Amino acid sequence: MKKLTIGTRGSDLALWQANHIKDELAAIGIEAEIKIIKTQGDKILNLRLDKLEGKGFFTKELEEELLGGTIDLAVHCLKDLPTTHPEGLTIAALPPREEASEYLLILKDCVDVSQKLSLKKGAMVGTSSNRRKAQLLGLRPDLEVEDLRGNVPTRIQKLRDEDYDAILIAKAGVKRLNLDVSDLHVEELETTEFIPAPAQGALAIQIRESDAELFEALQKLHDPETAETVNVERKVLNLFEGGCHMPLGCYCQKENGKFEIWTSKAETADDFPERLFLRADTTEGLAEKIVAKFSTERKKPAKVFISREIGEHSYFRRALENNNIEIEGRSLIRTFPIVTVLDQFILRHVDWIFFSSRNSVDYFFNLKPVLPKKTKFGVVGRGSEDALRKFGHFADFVGTSGDITEVAEDFAKLVSGQQILFPRAQDSLQSIQKSLPADAKIIDLPIYETVIEEDIDQSYADVLIFTSPSNVDAYFADNLLEPGQQVIAIGNSTGKKFDEMGVKYALPYSPDEIGLAEAVFGIEIR
Repeated sequence: MKKLTIGTRGSDLALWQANHIKDELAAIGIEAEIKIIKTQGDKILNLRLDKLEGKGFFTKELEEELLGGTIDLAVHCLKDLPTTHPEGLTIAALPPREEASEYLLILKDCVDVSQKLSLKKGAMVGTSSNRRKAQLLGLRPDLEVEDLRGNVPTRIQKLRDEDYDAILIAKAGVKRLNLDVSDLHVEELETTEFIPAPAQGALAIQIRESDAELFEALQKLHDPETAETVNVERKVLNLFEGGCHMPLGCYCQKENGKFEIWTSKAETADDFPERLFLRADTTEGLAEKIVAKFSTERKKPAKVFISREIGEHSYFRRALENNNIEIEGRSLIRTFPIVTVLDQFILRHVDWIFFSSRNSVDYFFNLKPVLPKKTKFGVVGRGSEDALRKFGHFADFVGTSGDITEVAEDFAKLVSGQQILFPRAQDSLQSIQKSLPADAKIIDLPIYETVIEEDIDQSYADVLIFTSPSNVDAYFADNLLEPGQQVIAIGNSTGKKFDEMGVKYALPYSPDEIGLAEAVFGIEIR
């Protein structure tokens, strides 16, 4: 095969991508050179991306040179490519995807670990993405968001120059350029919490449809699993008829043979985003099902009951009120401390402290523990993580799955031969403890008890959400499900109660307010 010409933009990241593909081609015996092409997005730096006309403002010029025969292939960030191709071009290969999560880079004097995302109140965050802005304000409505343009190093330098308190940036770009950001606080936002752009972290190799020999050669660089998942994300984008500036996040992964997909969509960057999580056996019809769930004609619950008090400014309340859904939030249990003085000696050699609930965090730190500096923290759910932050500590392990068995298996991989303290409720099922390796040293510390309320009133809400097995016992001691009522259980320990009752229920992906909002949004009212 002749020596190929690779077309690329001239930014540091684009050149890294092009050189990466050049090296991959060399490994399969194909020689290539690089040609730099300026695009509209590179030339116009004084406008927000959503103010630029048309689509493909980072790709159009490359595609024109490809059609004109001056280059043989173009390397793109797949998220920048419009979902419809110019006639005569095709995507020949999608190499393995880089991590799709986001980095929130924060000036160290603007860090407040007690706050969600570790950002001080009212901080100014730089991003030019409507998707990022909508999700960021959904999590932290107190923040200010200002436009940020430029390549990855330029954006980071603007942060260092203190034009912003923090910036949002794709983790893949920082990793690919091997940038040193040790002078900044780095908060990694997982894809399940902060949903990336469709195909974020994926590269695309585009060629002419007529180049059959090149297409065949490039299959050695193609990753079918990457293609399977990003094609779902791009199909969702296509069905919404959106471009790069649409406030749409979509992320699909394959886990244990099933496809898990998260979607976040807002009308504008200033609107609260709707979120949805679906799990499916196949990608067939999946994108269409997701888009249908966002239809304004779909019937949503009018009222939701939850067995917990819900704060006035909580994410869950704002998500439901944004859909005009009434919330009936009341706790069916009360908790009381059973330890008032902590034996500080037991903390001396502890490697980990693991919390399975917000209550266990609060009751433990109210005992004023004196902890060794080396102590690590594990939690179940982002609610427990947020509770831990309020006491000035980060979680080193966060179990975000609603399946406690999965959480236990993941945590067990970290703690072989180590000493773990479990502050817990007296009636805890101790699911995590039972799954730990035999050489893990468990210190059991019951610190509070749960008391069930009496004479609990029936709820006539469309959806009933139960936050613990104790709340299930409390409610159904005197009440039954009304016809048509649907149930959501936080975590499979709560779900097992409904299994015993023979009641169908939905299980959120994550046992927190974001997961609950996704679960409510996914329910069909018949």
